[in-house]
Amino acid sequence: MASKNVSVIPARSRFQPVNEVVKKMRVCAYCRVSTDSEEQLLSYDAQVSHYTEYINKNPEWEMVKIYADSGISATNTKKRIEFNNMIDDCMAGKVDMIITKSISRFARNTLDCLKYIRQLKDKGIPVYFEKENINTMDSKGEILLTIMSSLAQEESRSLSQNVKMGIAYRYQNGEVQVNHNRFLGYTKDENGHLIIDPVQAEVVKRIFREYLEGASLLSICRGLEADHILTAAGKVKWRPESVKKLLMNEKFMGDALLQKTYTVDFLTKKRVINNGIVPQYYVENNHEAIIPKELYFEVQEEIKRRSNLKRSTNGKKQIYSSKFALSSIVYCGECGEIYRRVHWNNRGKKSVVWRCVSRLEDKTIKCQAPTILEKELQDVVIIAINQIITCKDGFIQTLENNINTVLNATNDSNTDSIDEKLDSLQNEMLNYAKMNARDGVNSTKYDKKYEELADSINDLRTKKQNIEQQNTKRQCQRTRIGEMTAFLQVQETTINDYDDKLVRLLVEKILVNNDLLHITFKSGLELDIEWKKQ
Repeated sequence: MASKNVSVIPARSRFQPVNEVVKKMRVCAYCRVSTDSEEQLLSYDAQVSHYTEYINKNPEWEMVKIYADSGISATNTKKRIEFNNMIDDCMAGKVDMIITKSISRFARNTLDCLKYIRQLKDKGIPVYFEKENINTMDSKGEILLTIMSSLAQEESRSLSQNVKMGIAYRYQNGEVQVNHNRFLGYTKDENGHLIIDPVQAEVVKRIFREYLEGASLLSICRGLEADHILTAAGKVKWRPESVKKLLMNEKFMGDALLQKTYTVDFLTKKRVINNGIVPQYYVENNHEAIIPKELYFEVQEEIKRRSNLKRSTNGKKQIYSSKFALSSIVYCGECGEIYRRVHWNNRGKKSVVWRCVSRLEDKTIKCQAPTILEKELQDVVIIAINQIITCKDGFIQTLENNINTVLNATNDSNTDSIDEKLDSLQNEMLNYAKMNARDGVNSTKYDKKYEELADSINDLRTKKQNIEQQNTKRQCQRTRIGEMTAFLQVQETTINDYDDKLVRLLVEKILVNNDLLHITFKSGLELDIEWKKQ
């Protein structure tokens, strides 16, 4: 038998019939920069120019396209439109090879990187990384790729930590960054500082005013839409939850709470509400206020009051209604539940009545609270207001005495000394932060002291907020006393007709009992008015 003879056929050598045109390899390039800075954009332009020339000068290649993403992070591919277009074109058979500068330009997420490389390999499409000199179709390519991708991902993690430290340092210095494009009532000057937009500020004031006047979130939305007023995002549709967030935004009173949310994963960029997991920073008097602090805190009290409406006996929460002034202020004197307005059909006689919800929703409850006709309830309210008008001289004197009591209490509760301590502790914390940054990211030398300072600052801020809340309550009380006084001073005669607006202005709560109604006015005055159950 003749001996075996093995000949090696070179990989690039192939039989080529005479006059057959060799098909060129269809090549694309992928470029990306992660920020929109001028320096990065120059790099971006340089990459595009380089790969256009690089591909075109190879006679065996045919350039398909330069896919390029600008100002996009590489930690995930969701928002990289051109990257995703490139992968789609590869899967559609439009591309034979991809060239890119480096692994970090292609992807910093190891899993994403390997996923797409393998997906492309299955289609016979290599990716060439110029900096690392890696061709994914080589036998050693995936091993090197895994190592290099992991290093790129770790680089992203380190970069993310450095960015977080930089942000925290700016927060500690009270540097506030706000996207004014979606912030109703404000814009920015040439120096990047928040300034009031007069037209939008009137919308903000309107929302706060209407809410305090008793309007519901939904009715405020409907009113804004009816007047063709756009949201901060320029949309026609207003949503109640957006209005509530606006009412609770401390920036409208000139302050700023920083780090309300935080990033839980540097790869997914997922952000969640910060419930004390990472530090927050509160900057007072950061910019000009649209809403006075007293008015802002008064709105917060009203939000709390509406959200704390009693639950009925079957566990259903009572929903605030702004349609009638008596809604959410009439309560049962026997079981404490709220009264609800209902259309009643009693033995063929139709009427509008107010009734304890425990009797409406749970027949097992033995509450014997009376049902009261709406007209009777309104008449009793008129009687109570007229009693105060008739004896207004004595009531005005009482109200003036009450104002003096409120003023004296307010003067005893100032926060100047707390502010001085806070300034001192915050400066000390900044010094520790600087020393920590100087010694290195992973330094734990100052952690204990840093935590002690943070706890002290938090305790002082809580104390200050409690004092401010008490002062706000007193200011609200003073305002309500002033409103009642002003009403009595100008009201010369008794009233004949029930008025929802007047009730919203004056009445705080009505307690229904079998033989009398206990009426509490917002000024603090209280009256018992007898009534007869029909």
